[in-house]
This record gives sequence, C-alpha cells and structure tokens, in this order.
Amino acid sequence: MKKSAAKRLLFTVLAGLSFAGSAQTTAPEPVPSAAEVQRMQWFKEAKLGIFIHWGIYAVDGIDESWSFFNGKISYPDYMKQLHGFTASHYDPQAWADLIKRSGARYAVLTTRHHDGVALWDSAQGINVAKDTPAGRDLVRPFVQALRKDGLKVGLYYSLADWSSPDYDVFTRKEKRYSNDPARWQRFVSYYQGQLRELSQRYHPDLFWFDGDWEHTAQEWQADKTREMLRNDNPQVILNARLPGNGDYATPEQGPPITRPAATYWELCLTTNESWGYQQRDHDFKTPTQVIGLFVDTISMGGNLLLDIGARADGTIPQEQVDILDALGHWIHQYPQAIYATDAGVPKDYYSGSSTLSADQRTLYLFVDGKPNGPVLVKGLMNKVIDARLLGSNVALKTQLIGNAVNVPGLLYIDLAGQTLDPQMSVVALQLDGPLKLYKKPADATTGS
Repeated sequence: MKKSAAKRLLFTVLAGLSFAGSAQTTAPEPVPSAAEVQRMQWFKEAKLGIFIHWGIYAVDGIDESWSFFNGKISYPDYMKQLHGFTASHYDPQAWADLIKRSGARYAVLTTRHHDGVALWDSAQGINVAKDTPAGRDLVRPFVQALRKDGLKVGLYYSLADWSSPDYDVFTRKEKRYSNDPARWQRFVSYYQGQLRELSQRYHPDLFWFDGDWEHTAQEWQADKTREMLRNDNPQVILNARLPGNGDYATPEQGPPITRPAATYWELCLTTNESWGYQQRDHDFKTPTQVIGLFVDTISMGGNLLLDIGARADGTIPQEQVDILDALGHWIHQYPQAIYATDAGVPKDYYSGSSTLSADQRTLYLFVDGKPNGPVLVKGLMNKVIDARLLGSNVALKTQLIGNAVNVPGLLYIDLAGQTLDPQMSVVALQLDGPLKLYKKPADATTGS
C-alpha cells in the first residue's frame, strides 16, 4: 500500500444535486457493457472485503517496504527480517472463518509488496518458501480456506519491486539505472511471469494492483498484462492501479464527501494507523467508528476493504479480531439493508447514510445514536406504504408536513419509545414504486 494519500486519489469527487428519480449524485458515466456488468455483479453486491497485509515487515513491526525506501532503516537491516518470518502459528482456516464472521464476502492478501518478497514459492525472485523459516507456500492454503467458506479470493500484487536488480528504482534517493530498455524488459517479463504463476496456480477472482505510480501504463505494458490475466480467466476483476485497465477505483483511508464518479469503487481503510502489523500502534478504531465508515461508504455505492495486519507468526492481533467480530455481529442483523443494495439518497434528502434495495422500492435509513426527535426525509416523491425499524415488527409513526402539488413535503419518522441499536439502527421505508426524488426545476419561482 502506498502511504501518500494524495497520490492514491484515483477517483473524481463531484458535489451537488444533479438528478431526480435516482440515487446517483454525479454526472453519468459511460454505460457499462453487459459483460462488464456481469463480471462486476458479485463485487457490487459484496459491500465488504478484508485486506490482509502480511510480510517480513511484521517481524520488527515496521512500515512495509517504505521503511527502507524512505531511509528509516537500511536495506540490509530490513531484509534481515527474512530470518524471523516463521508463520509458525499460521492457521489459514481460522483467518477465513474470521473473515466470514465479519460479514465480508471477499478477502485480499498481499502476495508480494514493494519489497519483492513473495508469499508463495515463486520460480523468480525472493520468496518465503526458500528464503525464510516459514519454508512453504502461504498463499495456497489461504485461497483454499476462503473457497471452503464460500468467499471470493483477491490477491494483492505490487507492480514495483524495489529489491529486483532489474527494477530501476531502489530507494527514494537512489536509482539503479536510467534508460536501459533491455534491463527494463527483463523486469517486465519477471513481474508478468509472477502474475502468470498467481493466476494459473490460484485462479483468483480479483487482482489488487499497487506500486504503479513510478511508471506509465505503456512502460508497465499494462494492456498486455490485462490480456494475459483475462485469457486465463475472462471474469477476473482488476483494480484501477493497473493503469488504464482497471474495473474499479480504490480511494484509501477516508470516505469521499460525495459519491465518486467511478461506477465501481472501493475504500481501503486500516483498523488502526498501520497497514501491516506494528506492535507500537494501538490507535484502533472502535466498532462504532468502523460501522459508521462502512455505512457511509455503501451509502455512496462503494465497497469497504477493511485492513488487518498479521504478525510474523501468522496470528491476528486480538484488537482486530474483536473489531471484525463486532462488525459482523452488526451486519448479520441487517443483511437486507447491506448486501445487493444500491447507493441511497444524498444527504440533501436525508442527513445520514442510506441504501436502496435492488428493486428501488425500499429505502433503508441508517440512524446513528439516539436522535433527539423524529428522523427527517425531504424530497421524497413516493408515498410510504410502511415504515419499520429493522429487527422490530412494530410499524413506525410517520407524519407528512407541507405537501403540495408536485412538491413533496417533509416526512418525519417517529422513533420515540423504540429500542434502538447501540451501534446503528436501520429504518426501512417501503415505497409505492421505484424511488423518485424531487428536483427543483431550474426556472422554478416561489409564490404565496
């Protein structure tokens, strides 16, 4: 993962109200092809994935790859961590079971970060099977465990390899060479060869690329890489960090203020302040914060890829286990408001987060905490047939104020006396037809 958030903004944030009768908030993107829609369907419906950063950087608990790249530690000292990477308590089935309990539908494992250390027994480069006490392929058993639990498989791969003698960049201050096409081609063949291994051995559902910023799409031969992977699996999904060839955008570390322009997108977010395991980092987000960030993301049509970092022995810190379990406990109470939903209404209409059922006839409102009064929805052209607090069979009282011809009023939903979820409650509004929102005509005038 790249640490500079500014360089990771691969999406455009657009503000303003630009629609009526839809839950979209940005100018329309080109209509996806039928093949693209079919390929992206599971991803769109999944809503939650778990990111796992695991590598030799967990031995000393330092920044993954960046610690030597930025000069915090020498490269030889960084690579000494190879001798302490044991994976001695690695239980891939326990990992997969935790991910399933979290409510996630897919996971992404860092098979090789920018340091060039592969987690499988690659025929090329440095890898944990031959260069660490772990002494084995760590990717295959995890892939098998995910599939046993019915989860989709994502594999992270950094295009850059700061350890490769054929890669031009070494550290922030040092380059190995400039303008050596033959040497660069050797590196391209190397990285594409490793991707071919991953693709043909493990048949992932998704490739999560990183490390792209140091070269152009043409230099990476990204088109050729995409073609190679799609030849192996026409349904494989690629993120947008394979320059010019990705299926979805990947903002990181903070949800956008308004919905990104990308049709498909995923927010990647750490559970504390670090991607990999760092024993000194105890700044963990609370379950309430994670749930809030999650619903904020899915309310804008995105997925959350929530990151945890495994120790060098393969164990997951208890704080991260607790966060995932709490998130899963909450999600499993409200699946209809989460999976297979579309983006909800903009906050001009409802001040919290919301989602919309696939048939557009049920609007789900996420209610944070205990409101001081009724919940307010504005601009709803539909008639509400039924309003209920999910988890309760009691119909909620509603009141419509100020309704006029062709101009909807203010819909108040009374939660007084209801038992609310201490994390986040969900109100379901059943509509008389597909959602239709009011948009004030540009030439509208007021009168009395």
